[in-house]
Amino acid sequence: MNIKEALTQIVSSAFSQCGYEARLGGVAESARPDLCQYQCNGALAAAKQAKKKPIIIAEEITSCLENDDRFSKIETAPPGFINITLSDKYLAGLLNTMSGDSRLGIRKAEVKTVVVDYGGPNVAKPLHVGHLRSAIIGQSLCNLARFLGYNVISDVHLGDWGLQMGLVISEVELRQPNLPYFNAEYNGEYPKEPPITEEELSEIYPAAASRAKTYSEFAARASRATVELQDGLPGYRKLWEHIREISISSLKRDYSRLGVSFDKWLGESDAGKYVPKVLGLLDEKGLLADSDGAKVVEVALAEDREPMPPMIVVKSDGGDNYAITDLASLLQRRSDWNPDECWYIVDNRQTLHFKQVFRAACLAGLFTQSQCTHYGFGTMNGKDGKPYKTRDGGVMRLSELIASVTASARAKVELSSVEMSEQEMADAARQIGVAALKVGDMINHRSKDYIFDIERFLATDGRTGPYLQYTTVRIRSVLKKAEASGFIPGEILAPQSQTERALGLALLTLPDTLSRALNEKAPNIICEAMFSIAGELNRFYFENKIISCPDSSIRSSWLGLLDLTRKALELLLGIIGIEVPRSM
Repeated sequence: MNIKEALTQIVSSAFSQCGYEARLGGVAESARPDLCQYQCNGALAAAKQAKKKPIIIAEEITSCLENDDRFSKIETAPPGFINITLSDKYLAGLLNTMSGDSRLGIRKAEVKTVVVDYGGPNVAKPLHVGHLRSAIIGQSLCNLARFLGYNVISDVHLGDWGLQMGLVISEVELRQPNLPYFNAEYNGEYPKEPPITEEELSEIYPAAASRAKTYSEFAARASRATVELQDGLPGYRKLWEHIREISISSLKRDYSRLGVSFDKWLGESDAGKYVPKVLGLLDEKGLLADSDGAKVVEVALAEDREPMPPMIVVKSDGGDNYAITDLASLLQRRSDWNPDECWYIVDNRQTLHFKQVFRAACLAGLFTQSQCTHYGFGTMNGKDGKPYKTRDGGVMRLSELIASVTASARAKVELSSVEMSEQEMADAARQIGVAALKVGDMINHRSKDYIFDIERFLATDGRTGPYLQYTTVRIRSVLKKAEASGFIPGEILAPQSQTERALGLALLTLPDTLSRALNEKAPNIICEAMFSIAGELNRFYFENKIISCPDSSIRSSWLGLLDLTRKALELLLGIIGIEVPRSM
């Protein structure tokens, strides 16, 4: 049960009984927890309608509720606030209900089918640090939406159809011109094995890109190869299949290290067959216009406050670009899955592009603009405030970043006094390193840039992933020791102290936390909730001798509260994709 919704129903009923609109009874967490736990400000709005002082209306409401045993205190404060404090008995009842529910009292949302487009790697290029945020933010939103009942279809949306493919093909041809892929008269079967290795491929693209910048003839050759690939030239298509296969294998391996996966591994190439139909739709509606040999769609609106350039959908050389393949992907998604919404988890620099694409999709009748949303994110920066680079100024591969943080975590694990096998140590280092990366990123609102600082991220105290893991490991350890002594979690009793009460209240925020995180597409809300729960748990833990408590009923209650806290933290950590080590 969402406690704010439950309290809102109670207070709204009181407003209605007193002759005011029920909608004024909205309850929120208190901005002054030193005064009360929850508050309602509806009397301020009611005063204008009723032409009474808000304090008088607030007193009417509190008078209506003062004998409700769910509250230990309900009172007014100038100019018309209603301050609410729950009774400890009511709080304990809510916690027991929550603990007995496999979903911890969290209802499923209205069922929707959503396509989540995140990842966006390019074939022929290794993942780099710039791919981190899309991957982990997108995965956490998929996990959250699935838990709350959505039908989620995640799509990596490979960049496998643009100029980078023409560059790679041209570079391979330059190096190995005698391969059958480049012989227009070749009629036999093409080799089953790729002509290049994964490591060679990772070197070929940057070499080709550099060559294209230096030699205009090579750049033109790559552009022609791109168009010929898209037109279906057999040799180029077969070589492209090899390149794609090598890349996907590498991408899956790197993503799995982060705990990231996709339902669909579709790319721009898969949208290719839908391009003619999209162009037909645009043409039928009179939306296509010629511009210096290219075809464009005007997407500016009268209310635009900033210039909105036309969107190029066909380049002057006849090749497909990102705009037309993104529109074609939307047609494919509507045809295959008919989703209620499409979420695009792509960095903030693509804001203009997606405004254009979604407007064009709306004009073409593919989706309404409210169905397609770009949820942008900022950049991961170094301590100099610039996008994170390697020491020599290059762009770091994501695999190198993961290896680096895992090695740093391993060094800390080796200093631990906990005995572990070699495999346990390796697993813990990987889990702690990934947690440091993920929480260090997602504690920030996705739209903001942040500074990458692995030493700070790896700390076991403060607002870090390892701190959350360590807190969860501590709870498991206490419960295990209790079980070894014959003690098991029992019914949660009314709290005995302020720290116990604060922990219970933090746990009650769970349903609202997930609801807000989904509505705002903001994993940082989940992170904040975890730190709140973990902080209250640790304050409670240090104040009480749980296992040695002489009162068996209180000890059983405290163990019940710990077990509920464990469930809550494990749920939230799972949603943002963090594993908890067996020991730390």
